[in-house]
Amino acid sequence: MKRHTPFIVLLLLFITGCANGLFYHPDNRLYQTPDRPYEEVSFESIDGTRLTGWFIASSQAVPFGTVIHFHGNAANISNHYGFVEWLPEAGFNLLLFDYRGYGDSEGKPGRRGVFEDSVAALKYAASRPDVDPSRLIAFGQSLGGANAVAAAAATPDVPLKGVVVDSAFFSYRSIARDKIGLIPVLKWLKWPLSFVMATNGHSPGPVIERLSPTPVLIIHGTKDRVIPYDHGRRLYDAAASPKTMWTVKGGVHTDALMTWREIYREKLAATLRNLAEGKPALE
Repeated sequence: MKRHTPFIVLLLLFITGCANGLFYHPDNRLYQTPDRPYEEVSFESIDGTRLTGWFIASSQAVPFGTVIHFHGNAANISNHYGFVEWLPEAGFNLLLFDYRGYGDSEGKPGRRGVFEDSVAALKYAASRPDVDPSRLIAFGQSLGGANAVAAAAATPDVPLKGVVVDSAFFSYRSIARDKIGLIPVLKWLKWPLSFVMATNGHSPGPVIERLSPTPVLIIHGTKDRVIPYDHGRRLYDAAASPKTMWTVKGGVHTDALMTWREIYREKLAATLRNLAEGKPALE
């Protein structure tokens, strides 16, 4: 057994490194900028790390509310802007921000730090003098959905009108387990290895019920191969009322607002208006 110990240690270190790489793929490339006036913003995370982002005011004089967008695990806000660029024209202020290590934000991404960044973004949005803090809605996609739920559950002092979660995983450990299961040599060990690879700290599944009575909307495609549809269903089942789920039949990862935009952009805009007014999400 001692003869194999170094190999086992190296294997576990390699797997753990792969797990970290699974969740964070930042870069600082500028993919696009808004085609409307926008403000480059900067604020501090909980530990003082400087974060950056964009604030885009609603096209109407009195906004319906403000949407805080939590982007996915790759690139930076300029790469994810296309998912939400239509929201200011739909009557909402829009705040996009980069987690630490992404775009121009300082630091290096990690579970705790990114969670603290997400909490700081909610607090920053609520503190702006040009924002009505009683009309805030969090919208997270993929990893951003997990971040939005975890941050909202930990920030009861920033009351939200709604939390929208698009294509997110139930927990870090469960998605790590799914990814291990895709590796032929390791799939039979996916349960024990998932406990080595990832903890469940700041996972959305265990805390999503705490969001009640804030309405929760889950969006997930049935053909999502990045984060399987079952994760969305489990999040919905774990959430307390009021809650709604939109199943995108044939949808892949985060494509409801892109491939299926003619259906889901207007539906989401109408739902966001409802949520801002304290009304239910559309079914």
